[in-house]
Amino acid sequence: MQSGNTLEQLPVNKETSLKALDEARDALGRIILGKDDQIELALSCLLARGHLLIEDLPGLGKTILAQSLARVLGLSYRRIQFTSDLLPADIVGVSIFRQKSGEFEFQPGPIFSQLILADEVNRATPKAQSALLEAMEEHQVSVDGETRSLPNPFFVVATQNPADQIGTFPLPESQLDRFLMRLELGYPNAENEREIIIGEDRRDMLEHVEAVASPEVLTSLQKAARAVHMSDALVDYIQALVRQTRESPDIEIGLSPRGAQSLAAAAKAHAFIRRHSGVFPDDVQAVFAAVAGHRLKPASGASYRNTTELCQHVLGSVDIP
Repeated sequence: MQSGNTLEQLPVNKETSLKALDEARDALGRIILGKDDQIELALSCLLARGHLLIEDLPGLGKTILAQSLARVLGLSYRRIQFTSDLLPADIVGVSIFRQKSGEFEFQPGPIFSQLILADEVNRATPKAQSALLEAMEEHQVSVDGETRSLPNPFFVVATQNPADQIGTFPLPESQLDRFLMRLELGYPNAENEREIIIGEDRRDMLEHVEAVASPEVLTSLQKAARAVHMSDALVDYIQALVRQTRESPDIEIGLSPRGAQSLAAAAKAHAFIRRHSGVFPDDVQAVFAAVAGHRLKPASGASYRNTTELCQHVLGSVDIP
């Protein structure tokens, strides 16, 4: 079903904007095979104006997904390879003295792009990781006492190796909370893996992918996603889920009010992509693990293998309206 109010939030060419969203999802699906749910969540994250953390083993397509998002959405793109010797100035930029003018001239760093790939973000030291904090939260950076605005729209898509990998520095809770969602891609099934093996290289395919949207179209879609109707019953449902994360004996740290706000925004974006007339319980459930998983801390002695199982337990403990 479609919501007239929601669609009216789009510009005059609203059909073109919605068509671009569908084309973006299809284009991403041709490159990242068999991961339709993750693609839908990634797009929901961007429509909700959030940053995305992709955590998985090397070689599963994390970087390709980030590059594909920038390409199909028509966003300027820069990749920052996080290493143990990366400095904050390598991210935000540095002022250089020009002898001819006798003045310092600011040379912007790669952070001044619309979509930033922070590749292997947990291989950098905490000092370098912290350089992203202000940018992600405030959409601006401060250099030499001057505040500089970042482009609009602005997203950080960070990739991360599992914490037990050699040479990683776990992200602090304050930085994890800056990411609206955390996703895992996982291994492809046998059929998709076979196509990857014998088919065209994914990076070569990217060279032929054309933008199907633009920053202006994406901004209008974000506004429309924020306008999706959420009933009082759905707000009660979200509050019940959040309360369960705080009261469950299996969880040491539950969702904060910002986590609850992120859950609502992500559910609205998911409902918009699905063309729902408003937010349904299915939308909340679809985004819950991606939004809550990296914010929850299991209690010591909890028997859950990972936070995904913990999130499923929370969903099963709260009645659906």
